Order: sequence, then structure tokens, then C-alpha cells
Amino acid sequence: MKLASLVAPTIGFCRLRADHGSAGHRGRWPALLLAAGALAPAQQPAPTYIPQTKFARGQDVVPSFDGWMKNADGSFTMVFGYMNRNYEEEPAIPAGPDNKIEPGVPDRGQPTYFLPRRHAWMFRVTVPSDWGNQELVWTITANGRAEKAYGSLKSDEEISERLIRTRGNLNPGLDDPNQPPSIEIAPVSSAVVGQPVALVAHVTDDGLPKPRVPKARPEVQAGKGQTNSATARPRIGLAVTWSPYRGPAKVTFDDSGPIAVSGGQAVTNVRFTVPGTYVLRATANDGALSVSSDIAIQVK
Repeated sequence: MKLASLVAPTIGFCRLRADHGSAGHRGRWPALLLAAGALAPAQQPAPTYIPQTKFARGQDVVPSFDGWMKNADGSFTMVFGYMNRNYEEEPAIPAGPDNKIEPGVPDRGQPTYFLPRRHAWMFRVTVPSDWGNQELVWTITANGRAEKAYGSLKSDEEISERLIRTRGNLNPGLDDPNQPPSIEIAPVSSAVVGQPVALVAHVTDDGLPKPRVPKARPEVQAGKGQTNSATARPRIGLAVTWSPYRGPAKVTFDDSGPIAVSGGQAVTNVRFTVPGTYVLRATANDGALSVSSDIAIQVK
């Protein structure tokens, strides 16, 4: 006999005894109902969100067209980035059949080493003033899947240099007195696998934006009011961040995050595990605007 056929008559019996039975019987029927509820299967609450699936490796790299700018000579600059859908894997894809720009020469200076996740405004390609309605296509094939980005001169995709320098953040406008820093990388004479190589970036800036002066918090006697004990993240100010841009394998920097500029310089070391030609990128940021410079290193 099914459980439901046993439970239902019992519940009905309890209801009748509760309505017409004695006080003693009426005291027993809630316990019977509770027992019947315990026998019934529990219902799980509906999920309130869909968890994101994260892949450490094995996924593709998706190029992106991030906009275009008009140059003073009438030509146009198309700007591209990418999204490496892996959270750990960093594919090295040399320029060629699996990493190409069309039409024209396949190697137009695009990245060949792809860091995890989203990286916008990574490289630029100049096209002539008579480009018209043509498309510039960047194709990346990673882990067996080809992805394409289509660059064109559509009016709604025009961007500005200021947008790139602010990394898409709030732009105070052309009348903003803050100017971006300038950066120059000292040449590297030689590099050998396994040995540290010094990287020196010379940086100048106008001192803007001015660092914020933290406000003193009024002291409140314990237990007399609500206080905020959290401390703000310290501001580095003018700093340089290094990243691999092209190369056959992973490189390791002594400083993986921003390096504070001291005496007009930001210094770190890099180590290589595989010989070949590498391009490293240094990005200087003054807290609002950033500029980048690349250095090519031949490793033996």
C-alpha cells in the first residue's frame, strides 16, 4: 500500500476527532499531523542564482574589436583586444595560420602570448584613408577552435585616445589638466635562459592627480556609537606594471604587480625558461591615465 493512502485517512481521522472528539483526543491530532509531515518528501528550495562555470584550461581565445580612431593624415587606427576564456592556461600562439590578420600580412604586431581573461585595447593596426566599408579580421585558433574579430569603420564604434588611457573609466573630459605619464624602457644588451635580466623603466609625470589626503576619523568611545574600522587600500601613486606581450613561453617577473616609481625609475627583474624572441610591455599609470611601451628581447 502506498504511503499517501496511509497518511490521508489518518489525517482525515485526526480532523474529525479534533472537531468532535474529547479534549484528550484533540490534544493528540497535531502530533499525528507532524508525523505525517515527516513521512512526506522534503521539497528543496529553488536555486536563486546560476553558478558560473570556470575553466582552468582547454578553452579558446576570443579576439575583440575595441574601436577605431581617425588620424590627422586621414588614415584610421583600428584597436583590438582579446578574451582568454581560461583562468590559468596562457597559450603561446605565434603569428601565422593560427594567429593572423586579414587581408594583408598575417603578422601585424598582434599579441602572441595570451594572459587569462579580458584584455582590451591591446594592439593597433593602421588602415588607409580609402578603407571604406572593408573589414579587418583577426583570427585566433586555440585548443582546436577558431574565433574571429571583425574591425570596421562603423560610426558607433569610434573611440578616443583618452578612453584607452583611462582604461574605460570615468573621463573628466578634454579640459582635464592631468596629462598622461611618459615612459621609456632602457635597452637590454643580453638575456640568457634562467638568469635574471634587469628591466628599467624611466617614467616622468606632471604630478596629477594629486594624492588624496585621508581624513582623520573622529574617535568614538567604545560602545557609544557605530565606527568603521576598515582601512583604505594604500595608494601607490605613479607606478609601472610589466606583462608579456609576445614570446614562446611564460616569463616570470620579480614583481607581479605595480612597481612604485622612485627617482624617475621603476626597476624589476625578469627570467626566461625558453630561448627565443620576446616582447614585454611596461604600462605606466598615474592613478587616472596610463601609457604603455614595449621592448623586444632576444633570449639565448
